[in-house]
Amino acid sequence: MTNDERFQAIFQLYESEHGYAPCRTREVVEWAVGKNLLPMPPPVDPYEVLAGRMSKALAQEFETHEGRRYRVNHAVRATKNGKQQSFWAIMGFAPHAHMERAFAQRREHIVAECVQLDTDVAVYNTMNEGKHPEIQMILDFTEDVAERRQ
Repeated sequence: MTNDERFQAIFQLYESEHGYAPCRTREVVEWAVGKNLLPMPPPVDPYEVLAGRMSKALAQEFETHEGRRYRVNHAVRATKNGKQQSFWAIMGFAPHAHMERAFAQRREHIVAECVQLDTDVAVYNTMNEGKHPEIQMILDFTEDVAERRQ
């Protein structure tokens, strides 16, 4: 069983014991540790904590150029020495290849999210056929993008 599968099984158990009501993962983790289903994690590397905070801050930095608000910092994910890492650069100084890859990775992430959303909605509609009106999901964002640009 992978770590993800273990967490999923613990969540299923928690939900079955607590009536399948929406809950916070913090509640589930506290319950699981209390039942010895999960060990307490090792101490956190403070540099990793700070690096995570920095990544979040970098992703939230915006400036305006010719009236258009844009994200300043862009990351490229790459595997180096067997470990996935993010390499950040400032748009105005980043090599062209870095920006191409950063934009392509962001687009792929969006496409993957849309495919999964479409699947989730279809499965929900099938599971609830006749119980509720079908949920319709439009994945063509052309109008949304045009509307937000104004």
